[in-house]
Amino acid sequence: MLIGYMRVSTGEQNLDLQRDALERAGCERIYDDVCSGRATERLGLAKALDVARDGDALVVWKLDRIGRSLTHVVGLVSDLQKRGVGLKVLTGDVDTTTATGRLAFGIFATLAEFERDLIHERTMAGLAAARARGRAGGRPRVMTKQKLKAAMAMMADRDNAARDVAAQLGMSLSTLYAYVDAKGQPREQATELLGKPTTRGSARAQQA
Repeated sequence: MLIGYMRVSTGEQNLDLQRDALERAGCERIYDDVCSGRATERLGLAKALDVARDGDALVVWKLDRIGRSLTHVVGLVSDLQKRGVGLKVLTGDVDTTTATGRLAFGIFATLAEFERDLIHERTMAGLAAARARGRAGGRPRVMTKQKLKAAMAMMADRDNAARDVAAQLGMSLSTLYAYVDAKGQPREQATELLGKPTTRGSARAQQA
């Protein structure tokens, strides 16, 4: 059995072109989704994959209708092949039910692996360059020196609730408490931003 699948990004787009092509190809069942190409949840595709059985083929108008990326498509087709289900792409001359089609898709799989390796290599090179400049990789710091000083002043005022302070400064409550205690005193983690020992640390040093 040929099982058709079609997708458009928005409700304003028309599925008729894809539907006509799938019907001409002989699809007995056709499923659809209206969602972005980056969407991870696709109920229509899930139903199409669920009804597919050994010997069936999933048919799409274009390859980009089923996958978020080349890597995702390769993984999807690999799962289909393990179940004995083929993939036919009407506008791309891809048909994994034939030897030639499987060979063509093998090239796609190689390209997907190359893409993954290339992204990994660039990521590692970027992290190495950042470390060489004295920066760690990852997300930008949520807490800044200016925010820290504001947090200390606001937390020192007992009329301010910690949750409200965190919301006003655009950070989570856990981030706020990681740098400042309930009385507005900087914690050890704040020393890097302030560029000096914490108040408590200085007091201990004087007592010693």
